[in-house]
Amino acid sequence: MSETVLVVDDEPRIRRIVEMALGDRGYRVLTAPSAEGAHDVLDQERVDAVITDLQLPGRSGLELLSDIRRADPGLPVILITAYGTVESAVEAIKAGAFDYVLKPFGVDELEALVERALDARPPRPEAAATSAGVVPDGVVARSEGMQRVMALVRQVADAPTTVLVTGETGVGKEVVARAIHDRSPRKASPFVAVNCAAIPGELLEAELFGVSRGAYTGAVKDRPGKLEIADGGTLFLDEIGDMPSSLQPKLLRVLQEGAVERLGSNVSRQVDVRIMAATHRDLSALVEDGRFRQDLFYRINVFPIHVPPLRERPEDVEALAHHALARFGERLGTHAKLSERAVVALRQNAWPGNVRELMNVLERAVLLSEDAVIDHVELPSTGRGAGGAPGEGGVLALSDAVARAERAAIQAALERTGDNKAQAAKLLGVSVRTLFYKLDKLGLK
Repeated sequence: MSETVLVVDDEPRIRRIVEMALGDRGYRVLTAPSAEGAHDVLDQERVDAVITDLQLPGRSGLELLSDIRRADPGLPVILITAYGTVESAVEAIKAGAFDYVLKPFGVDELEALVERALDARPPRPEAAATSAGVVPDGVVARSEGMQRVMALVRQVADAPTTVLVTGETGVGKEVVARAIHDRSPRKASPFVAVNCAAIPGELLEAELFGVSRGAYTGAVKDRPGKLEIADGGTLFLDEIGDMPSSLQPKLLRVLQEGAVERLGSNVSRQVDVRIMAATHRDLSALVEDGRFRQDLFYRINVFPIHVPPLRERPEDVEALAHHALARFGERLGTHAKLSERAVVALRQNAWPGNVRELMNVLERAVLLSEDAVIDHVELPSTGRGAGGAPGEGGVLALSDAVARAERAAIQAALERTGDNKAQAAKLLGVSVRTLFYKLDKLGLK
């Protein structure tokens, strides 16, 4: 079953554009021309995300946001706004909106926002109830290592202290940062995440610090950055080790003085933001190599929390798997369970990609399973000790196992959707562009 998105806009053309764009990507889309119409839909339908214009006839988009926050605080709301109402959109984010998109917007941009919003929403109560071992923050902490992490989370949550979360790629560093925010006095204010490795250096400054009108060609209006949007809340800087050296002094000033200057402006704005950062890199080694400022390292490393890799906490694997199957079941309309052999195989796997790899493998297994029980044979053969040459001892190399699993998952998704690429991409949790790339790479065209 596809996720349902409610689009609220008084312009039929906008509603139709968004409906077609998201529908082509596999979403079930409902529409309403007003806040009152949105309430009628929300009273009758189970909705996973809302996209609403700020300017609506009668009750405004801000009022609709307020109503939704009271009725269903976990339902993500994305705002559509024009340049003239950006400040209102920023205030709405502080009031609980997930994010905003500026008119005119691209459908790819909107789709990416919807995907992020759906990934960030908390599990529904019935899903959480079936996820044994998952604490209210969404963190699985059965193992001794993760219990130590959660003890540190509780210890630092109430303080304004800067936190550095370290660990391998895919261990769940952002989940830990969100757990700190959700337990802190700032929990009612925004948690804003920025991946420093995913944004080109020349754009990262504008993303973080904002843009002043006239700063460059096309900058026709002032635009606040993520630091201003996070005012009163938390800014999470993922992969801070990839932050360009040119931006590091500006971030240091924010930490020292709480001052922000937009790109192209010399006016300082005070912000009250708690900074949390994460990295899979060895920052002390980067400091020695001159690629990361030593003074900035000291400022962000006040309270370090290391998240152990999944291979060191096999006690968490089963609880994580049940939690993931509950989420996938809600999204895909399935009710798959793990066999005992599957649980054993999961616990014995080395998981070089950590929790993220586990989630991907389980989603593929759900798609491949022809009945309600997932057996261990549907999981890739990448267990501990499989470090020999490809095929040695009957064990597939990781790359071969992943390629085989991807090929089977794609074929199953295409069969289930009648060769509809958009719906298949949605089932697989990738963009249509990524699906076509995989089809070509795996020789399935």
